[in-house]
Amino acid sequence: MPPPPCSSATSRLLPSLTLYSRRTVAAASASAASYPAPAGGHGRRPLRYAVLGAGFAGLSVAWHLLKRSPRDSRVSVDIYDENGVGGGASGVSGGLLHPYSPKVKLLWRGAEFWKESMDLLRSAEQANGTAGSDTTSPDESLIWRRGIVRPPTTVKAADILLENAQSCLKSCSLQVLDSDAAQCLVPGLRVPFDFAVYMPLALNINPKKYLQALFSACQNLADEASSLSSEPKELKLYKQHVDNLHQLSGDYDSVIICLGAKACSLPELANKLPLRTCRGVIAEFQLPSDTVEEYSNQSPSILSDAWMAFQGPRTVSIGSTWQWKSENYSSSVSDEEALTAKDELLPKASGVYPGISKWDFVHARAGIRAMPPLTTNGSLPLLGCLDEMVGKKSNCKFWLVGGLGARGLLYHGLVGKMTAEAAIFCDENVIPSEFTCWKLIKPSQ
Repeated sequence: MPPPPCSSATSRLLPSLTLYSRRTVAAASASAASYPAPAGGHGRRPLRYAVLGAGFAGLSVAWHLLKRSPRDSRVSVDIYDENGVGGGASGVSGGLLHPYSPKVKLLWRGAEFWKESMDLLRSAEQANGTAGSDTTSPDESLIWRRGIVRPPTTVKAADILLENAQSCLKSCSLQVLDSDAAQCLVPGLRVPFDFAVYMPLALNINPKKYLQALFSACQNLADEASSLSSEPKELKLYKQHVDNLHQLSGDYDSVIICLGAKACSLPELANKLPLRTCRGVIAEFQLPSDTVEEYSNQSPSILSDAWMAFQGPRTVSIGSTWQWKSENYSSSVSDEEALTAKDELLPKASGVYPGISKWDFVHARAGIRAMPPLTTNGSLPLLGCLDEMVGKKSNCKFWLVGGLGARGLLYHGLVGKMTAEAAIFCDENVIPSEFTCWKLIKPSQ
């Protein structure tokens, strides 16, 4: 699958997000309780879904619930996120997108993950009115299509990269470049083993803008479906905290938890999920205003011991640190934490791109990753029905999309699609067993 088509269309402002207060939620809940029990068909109350979280996973689930629900069904999707769209860890992620491990090995089901993420990107771009090309200013860009280059830094890494580069997706190909070609691509790149692996179709996403555009795509999908059918589809965003799952269970057919690391804070799920928290800090650098030399708009981002995501000729994000078992969910970073991250990341980045030492540190941002257990197929997201874990007190079903770790941007399309289908058909068997086997693993403490 090639990347979304390029265009010179200019970016337009996204529609205003629809927010609802707690009072409005209570009124809506009371109104929903007056509907007759059967759901979905003509003249009956809508199928009602609650999606907790407005990050990568939550918006993917919402999109697929609206997209894949039967055309003759009334569907209502309510998204709950106290921080709004992209206000959590998804919105501060690095934004590099490709279907490979750091050793450029194609990930398990990598082709499917890549395809589904690209499909969502296309939908977001259409809603945003731009193809996200580098013809727009860096502040307006949704996607930078400049690829990623991966130079090895050790003998062992060089051998592994050469072996893994022999197998790749046509839709996200790999090229082995000699040192001259690599340095032509990125002037000043250090290539100690005389080659680098290049992913020309890999992408760099602006996560916050992408999530806002995907939410708009969901709104457009609901509006379009309603205009074409007598059975309307509705999407609402409630910017509020959900204290527990049972407060929603009487109002919905399904509740889908897409809260990342915060899923463990729900009382019904506390100490029950095999997830580990990891806080990551990303450092932002800019070229000084008096520096004439810029990073070429044709040069790719760089993947090494620290990754460098270039958003323009004078702006780069460098990441990321790993602080295990952190309980600091704030996206803001103290001066001390920022300095520590800078001191850790800058030497790694300058090891492959010495020119980064000319750039000035501007600020840092952070988020908590929910890291899943390692399986024979890699570190896979946790999906599945939670009815037995939560305890049934109504006819509502509970579902989980969690543990996307540092690959939320790659994973979110496919896991959202599978979970939406499982919720629509009330059947966990729609989800491959590799994503549900976590239930046999002892929870992380």
